[in-house]
Amino acid sequence: MLTVNLIAVGKLKEDWLRRGLEEYRKRLEGYCRFRVTEIEEYRLPESPSPAQIAKGLEEEGKRILQKTGKGPLIALCVEGKELSSPQFARYLEQIQQTASEVDLVIGGSFGLWDGVKEKAALRLSVSPMTFPHQLFRVMLAEQLYRAFSISAGGRYHK
Repeated sequence: MLTVNLIAVGKLKEDWLRRGLEEYRKRLEGYCRFRVTEIEEYRLPESPSPAQIAKGLEEEGKRILQKTGKGPLIALCVEGKELSSPQFARYLEQIQQTASEVDLVIGGSFGLWDGVKEKAALRLSVSPMTFPHQLFRVMLAEQLYRAFSISAGGRYHK
């Protein structure tokens, strides 16, 4: 069974988001081992300079890379490749043939450090739109559930 490690910067603050993520964690139990690791957000001043942002991204990126495993890394970033849900399902099927785990990484409000993106087997974008990073965790968990359901021939994906 594939282990899916969701590594995200910051903590979920809203109870409704924690409940949503927990719901999809339960749904995923039959398909994979789903783990969430929260990385401490680098504290920046209210109006950070580009240099301060770059330092924060690097610090968060180093923390992220310390938590990644031996499997492929998928970096969620706006400049990444867009996949349909069935394409994402096929991608995960391919990973399962060669690896026992995969890391999916969500950066903070300023994105991901280039060092993380460079290590990624896939840079994935779900939309050119911007989403709240905390809400996106739930959205990604739902897409994982949808992908596994597609692969299993389930009825969830219509």
